Amino acid sequence: MLPEYQSLDRETPWLRIPFGKFAFRVVSLPFFSFLFCVAWSVIFYFDRATATHCHVYNFLPSISSAIGSYQPQRFIWQTAICLHAVPRFMVAYMYWIYYRSNVRKKWHFLVNTATLLNVIENAALLGLSLFTSVDNYEVHKFCFITFIATSELYMLLCYIVNINLRRGDLVTKLEEKSIRFKGYLCLINIVSFSLAGYFFLRHNEHCEPGVYSLFALFEYIVVLTNMGFHMTAYWDFHGRWISFSRNTGLYFSAN
Repeated sequence: MLPEYQSLDRETPWLRIPFGKFAFRVVSLPFFSFLFCVAWSVIFYFDRATATHCHVYNFLPSISSAIGSYQPQRFIWQTAICLHAVPRFMVAYMYWIYYRSNVRKKWHFLVNTATLLNVIENAALLGLSLFTSVDNYEVHKFCFITFIATSELYMLLCYIVNINLRRGDLVTKLEEKSIRFKGYLCLINIVSFSLAGYFFLRHNEHCEPGVYSLFALFEYIVVLTNMGFHMTAYWDFHGRWISFSRNTGLYFSAN
């Protein structure tokens, strides 16, 4: 459970947002912009977006091609990621409080590690979106590798913490559902990442028609399961409100 943070003088907050709506809108920004970028690239830039160095037929563009090579896709993706970055940092802070209150004290160093991974993942996503492979390949590559590594480790560590290290307090039905889906999404993400790597290497080795598109397809699943994993916050913080006030600043409440 997330501890309550209330203003001592019970002042009326400047802004109160139900966490469910907050989570949905934050995840919707990259989700719908991602769908738009892929669909727009397929409809209007199909030949260029699916082209590879060996000129074989493909039916899907890679994510880098869909979000970073053409307009308006590039602008829409970058805008969405920039808008969702600060709320994502806020959610990372909420999870830091949440896990410190639910995980035994001797394991708090894992909570701090998970929070750091979450923050770096978000920063890397921002970096790879702003520095595209077309404009600055080396920076894009570094941010992409950092994003993949931290996101995989974060998901795995969160699942391990939830399954093995929580205190013996009552876990709500929604928290149980969240943990279960975290496990499913983490497993699908890891398998999809492995398959994406396999098809990428196979494409570079043999240049077979459609293989690069299979790489792109599993790349999509990696991204979508990552979004889904972060959306499980909807169940972890169900019934909570994010509030802002003059004296207390940011705090969380149940009513």
